[in-house]
Amino acid sequence: REKVCQEYKILGKENFRTLTIIDTSRKYSNGTFQEIGHLVREIVSLAETCCADGADPSCYDAGSTALSEKSCGADSPFPAHPGAAQCCSQQGLERKLCLAALRHPPQPLPRFLQPSDRELCHAFRQEPREFADRFLYEYASSYSQAPLPVLLASTTTFLSMVSTCCISPAPTACFLKEKLERKTLSLLTLTSNRICSRFSAYGKDKASFSSLASLAQKIPTASFEELLPLAEDAAEVASQCCDSMAEDCMQKKLLEHTARVCSALSARDRRFAACCQGKNLMENHFCILAMPPAPATRLPEPLEPTNKELCAKEGALHATRFLFELARRHPNLPEAVLAKLYDSSGKLRRECCSSKDPSACWDIKRQRIAEELFPFLAKADQLCGQYHKLPFLEFKKRLRDSLAQPEPEPSPAPLEQLLEQRASFASSCCLPDAPPLLCTSKVGPGPSCPPRRRTRSGAAPRLCPPSPGQLGAGGAVPGGLLPAGIGCRPQGSFLQGSRTSGVGTRGGAREHR
Repeated sequence: REKVCQEYKILGKENFRTLTIIDTSRKYSNGTFQEIGHLVREIVSLAETCCADGADPSCYDAGSTALSEKSCGADSPFPAHPGAAQCCSQQGLERKLCLAALRHPPQPLPRFLQPSDRELCHAFRQEPREFADRFLYEYASSYSQAPLPVLLASTTTFLSMVSTCCISPAPTACFLKEKLERKTLSLLTLTSNRICSRFSAYGKDKASFSSLASLAQKIPTASFEELLPLAEDAAEVASQCCDSMAEDCMQKKLLEHTARVCSALSARDRRFAACCQGKNLMENHFCILAMPPAPATRLPEPLEPTNKELCAKEGALHATRFLFELARRHPNLPEAVLAKLYDSSGKLRRECCSSKDPSACWDIKRQRIAEELFPFLAKADQLCGQYHKLPFLEFKKRLRDSLAQPEPEPSPAPLEQLLEQRASFASSCCLPDAPPLLCTSKVGPGPSCPPRRRTRSGAAPRLCPPSPGQLGAGGAVPGGLLPAGIGCRPQGSFLQGSRTSGVGTRGGAREHR
């Protein structure tokens, strides 16, 4: 009550209402405009009634209890959430706190599309309040992971621009001027939403590795020691600012981080130098984020960490260094694959280092890595490399041709299904700003092994044998991008512990192309 009433009294009713629309749209980013509207009206009414001078001290508690009961009703008009049933099984304060903590997962890709200036003014003139409410809802739900102060500043300046320019005698010139002034804030919203989406999905350590792998792919000539501090600094920015209510936290820390990246890497790489030459650090940061991976560089074979190093105190650092070496040698590997490898390496270390004979455990795993993982990484790298290099229609044509090669007369339906799965994964997850949750879900387990067949000598083959037509472009099973064997999970498989043995593209991303 104290927090809500303090905000209400400081902001006033209209600003409190605006903040509530933004905050509620962020929390329930998959709710409809009508559902968000119902919840906002209830929250504002509760604050208006119970935060007034002289209000009954029990007013807020009674009102919030009634609101929680309405949320748990069968015909609740509020945004649906799968966790609501568990909250509603509780009572009193526990139920209210549980409901307040609910949050939808972020949308894979922003759905807000800015209309033309003419369309903006037409909608604004028809119904200014309805226009503002719908914009706040669409923008906040699309960029729900951006810090609240960033969203508030971005939406406020946008609505100010519309209200100013739509009554201006020269609206075109007005919009041009205002958009230029908003450019830095717009880029901050886009980049902070991306940064905080990864931080929310990955956590601090994995977000640091994600930044490290991205830098390694963009400047493969830089060393682990040069790039690791920059990656850790990027994760620290997210840690400090994604949930901060300080108005300038994200912008200030992000610009400081960009200056450090430019200072460290401009002299090493002409592409970083080009991005860093601008005077606007936010534009420089956006340029670096959007930078495509560097062409493959000929590097010596990486040194694998020893069994002793992996189980030592700094085992995680040795594993991260080796994954860094894989990333710089496979510049087109999608982030989702590298993120799964990071998870798998941690589970593998825990499994082997806690076993009775760690060395024997590692020896078995290393053999399977050589047999299964390295060929898979090369194929995934090749898929995204072709996607980056070729126009989309040419990419699909070559993909179709390569998928058809194993069988002289493939069945059209499975071939088209596999083609769409593969193209859908590439168009969603080979990009620098690939949505982390969507793409991580696509890097899933492959099919279990069929019963092991016996060879003529009577021994079972080591890897699951591909069935006819199973190997496609780059050697993949129809369920995804897995090479034969990686999708299988026989006992002792390298990725068995994580059940994340390949890239599964079970549809659903084509609409995001």
